[in-house]
Amino acid sequence: MIPVSVVLSNLISFGIQLGTLLVILAVFSRAPLRVTGWVLLTPVFLLMLVGYGLGGGILVCALTTRYRDLIHLVTFGVPLLMYATPVIYPLSAVPERYQWVLRLNPLTPVMEGFRLGFLGVGTVDVQQLVTSVGIMLGLLSVGLMLFSHVERTFMDTV
Repeated sequence: MIPVSVVLSNLISFGIQLGTLLVILAVFSRAPLRVTGWVLLTPVFLLMLVGYGLGGGILVCALTTRYRDLIHLVTFGVPLLMYATPVIYPLSAVPERYQWVLRLNPLTPVMEGFRLGFLGVGTVDVQQLVTSVGIMLGLLSVGLMLFSHVERTFMDTV
C-alpha cells in the first residue's frame, strides 16, 4: 500500500502543478495555445510515469526487506537518474553523438512527449514510445511478482 499511496499523493501534486503550468503558458505565451495530438496523449504519458514509479517502488520495497542498505542507494541514485533523463534539458541540447545514450533510457520518449505536447518542441519516436510501454509493463510485472514472492516471508524478515 505504501508505493500506491505515494503514487496517488504525487498524482495530486502533479495535477496542481499541471494546472499552474497551463495558467502560466496561457498568460505568458506570445502565440495562441494550440492543442496538438501530443497534448492529448498526456494521460498516456502520465499512466506510463505512474507505471514506472509504481513498478520501481514495489521492486525497491520488496528488495529492501532483505537488503536494508538499498534505501541509501535509491536515495542517492534517483536524483542522478533525473540527469540521465531529459527532464531539465531537451534531447536536442545534447550533442548528436551522445543522444544514443539518452535514447536508451525508457523515460526519454515520455519526457520528450510532454515537452512536445506542451511546448511544441521535442523529438518523439513512436517506436521508442512503444518500447518504453513494454519496459514499463515488464518492470511492473517483475515488481509485482517479486513483491508477491517476498510478501509471504515479509514479517519474518522485518
